[in-house]
Amino acid sequence: MDAAWWQRGVVYQVYPRSLQDSDGDGTGDLNGITRRLDDLRALGVDAVWLSPIYPSPMTDFGYDVSDYCGIDPLFGTMAEFDALLARAHALGLKLILDFVPNHTSDQHPWFQASRERSGDKADWYLWRDEPNNWMANFGGSGWTWDERRGQFYYHSFLPTQPDLNWRNPAVKRAMYDALRFWLNKGVDGFRVDVIWMMLKDAEFRDNPPNQAWHPGDRPFEQFLPVYSADRPEVHEVVAEMRAVLDEYPERVLIGEIYLPIDKLVTYYGRDGDGAQLPFNFHLLLLPHWTAGAIASLINDYQAALPAGAWPNWVLGNHDRSRVATRVGPAQARVAAMLLLTLRGTPTIYMGDELGMLDTAIPTADIRDPAELREPGQGLGRDPERTPFPWDSGANHGFTTGTPWLPMGDTVPRSIQTDDPASMFSLHRRLLDLRRAHPALALGELSAASAEGGVLRYRRTLNGTAFEIVLNTGGAVAETVMDRGGTVVADTHEVGERPVEPGPLHLKPDQGLLIRTTT
Repeated sequence: MDAAWWQRGVVYQVYPRSLQDSDGDGTGDLNGITRRLDDLRALGVDAVWLSPIYPSPMTDFGYDVSDYCGIDPLFGTMAEFDALLARAHALGLKLILDFVPNHTSDQHPWFQASRERSGDKADWYLWRDEPNNWMANFGGSGWTWDERRGQFYYHSFLPTQPDLNWRNPAVKRAMYDALRFWLNKGVDGFRVDVIWMMLKDAEFRDNPPNQAWHPGDRPFEQFLPVYSADRPEVHEVVAEMRAVLDEYPERVLIGEIYLPIDKLVTYYGRDGDGAQLPFNFHLLLLPHWTAGAIASLINDYQAALPAGAWPNWVLGNHDRSRVATRVGPAQARVAAMLLLTLRGTPTIYMGDELGMLDTAIPTADIRDPAELREPGQGLGRDPERTPFPWDSGANHGFTTGTPWLPMGDTVPRSIQTDDPASMFSLHRRLLDLRRAHPALALGELSAASAEGGVLRYRRTLNGTAFEIVLNTGGAVAETVMDRGGTVVADTHEVGERPVEPGPLHLKPDQGLLIRTTT
């Protein structure tokens, strides 16, 4: 099957602050990432996606960009980025950058110029004499008064993150030029932050009230973001952005989208001219981790995909509690087998291949503005952003200094590498099988079924077939095999073994990948 690299491959998300510190300041950096590229290649991933590395005041850890064509000194220099990119490509790895088009930092020269009512950037942001009821994701009104301009400006997140006016052609040109700056360097694509939020209602209409909201719920949820997100015209912008990437061969556009499936799939665009991979976070957001819920999600998503659209799956990221914390360490192994055997491009969040758990953050060490602005709501993202444990030495080999966030107590990679039964070894085995057998990367996916706590589906391609059998519960379970085969991966045991037709007994939290006859 002829497939693009982003269809065949596996994406690995790196949170740059937390992978590897090279200079002892306690914060990960570009040289640290370069040092670890061989380790990522040894895991078996194909592409590395970096969270933002641009110059920034860091009020939201790089998602408040002050220069789209630079490198923040915290992470290194442009020369060090060029070296990172060259090393990644030499190893056969693709490099994907985060792109943050919805908003800039309030320190960006564009915003400073926009604070003057006269001038060529006066309408590069969203200014109003009177605020409407749009709320900010990090608490409070989305509108902040600017004394110098004498108007309010809108910010979907922090007041230090004013939203750009994507209805202004000059804004579009400037942002597309920023994309080309990195594409000309050779980056392989972009993950676009909050892509569904880029355009707001042209008339600034109030959002309707959320009838399900109750006092004590998050203030942001008091209104439904009908007019402040997911506007129909945003698809034209996504198509334009995709067209910029299509000027270069073999590039990929990934969109961050937290929307229901029926709306999510519209971001593939008309006739596939949108994002190649609108991120599917529904496994990550699943309220109940059961065979029935997962099977329904798989089938609903597959059915909703437009013709020719390529699926994708995400289990973890830098904004959500880690999968091993959400479903438990034992079930996280089952989740890994699920992620790496479903049809579509998988994204692994740094550390999930070790079974990292959320790290408890003492109050004095909290860094995330989401928690600082709305304490006690469970919105803090520090617990899933803690540094990566490489070895059993001081600070687990992450830094010679003081880590920017506390280290967790996960068994480090160096120990897991030598343990064939570890979470890391399970990931490496599954990734090796995915690379060796196109049926697991590109094959058809049968309808998923749930038999009690057992989730089942098949992958087939050109006469090769695999049966995936996952016990999503903590009790023994049984299913029936209608054909024999060979277990090639097991969440509990190491090594291959035959399976006969008939009853198949599963231990609690056990997943099996079985090569069968078609």
